[in-house]
Amino acid sequence: MRDQAERLRELVNNHNNSNKAVVSKTRVIAVTSGKGGVGKTNIAVNLSIFLSRLGKKVTIIDTDLGLANIDLILGMIPKYHLGHLFAGEKDLSEITMEGPAGIRVIAGGSGFQELADLSSWQIDKCINNLAALEEDNDFIILDTGAGISNKVIKFLTAAEEIMVVTIPEPTAIADAYGVIKVLSRENPSAKVYVVVNMVKSQQEGEQVFERLTMVAEKFLQFPLESMGMIFNDPVVSKAVKQQQPFSLIYPKSKASMSVLNIAQKMLSLPIQSSGGFSLFLRRLLLK
Repeated sequence: MRDQAERLRELVNNHNNSNKAVVSKTRVIAVTSGKGGVGKTNIAVNLSIFLSRLGKKVTIIDTDLGLANIDLILGMIPKYHLGHLFAGEKDLSEITMEGPAGIRVIAGGSGFQELADLSSWQIDKCINNLAALEEDNDFIILDTGAGISNKVIKFLTAAEEIMVVTIPEPTAIADAYGVIKVLSRENPSAKVYVVVNMVKSQQEGEQVFERLTMVAEKFLQFPLESMGMIFNDPVVSKAVKQQQPFSLIYPKSKASMSVLNIAQKMLSLPIQSSGGFSLFLRRLLLK
């Protein structure tokens, strides 16, 4: 096991050292939540679609290893998934699906943690494949699991940008704070954005963000940034039943306009140096 771990570190470091002077244009954003049922995956999918419509190259990866469901929201049936890549059975191009509005989709399956059990040649192939995502994407959106399990936190501590989704319910807000608390300790340099979903009014959304900001600053000294809110909209559940993203079949709906505003705000943020997907891989695999 130690030999495999050392080989893994060597491979990742070699890749990153060869690109040491390069600042990546690729932004890796992990979308997460403190609990399930708050619309995390729906937001990740529709955000990806709007970023693509705004002229960006986007790949969304389902890393919710326990409940992978991006393909369900998109109405797609994946033939291959991450597990086939890790097993050395398929290349990146073979597990990548063409999604709507020009996005690319990689379905979940086996987890990154299985890399520890792979042979050296399999590890080498995986890293080379995954690192290739850097070359042809402006955004890589990671739909992570909900909560603070070890698997979820492993992804969140590797990301430079994290979007925490919550809703205006006390338990959801408390669970979102739980995620933020862990991030303040395990990934203090991350940019953490908050999206409040299913709000009835702008005031309600602002109150939720202010509440989270207040406790994060008071008890954690950890800054949060509001990325916006999404208004409660019946078209969302209709779209889920139709297995289509609401941004495609209800493009003028309140929910769609809300996510479009989030995408536009994301693009308006000041450009910062990014380690891109290579840095994400290094931080993920060397822990």
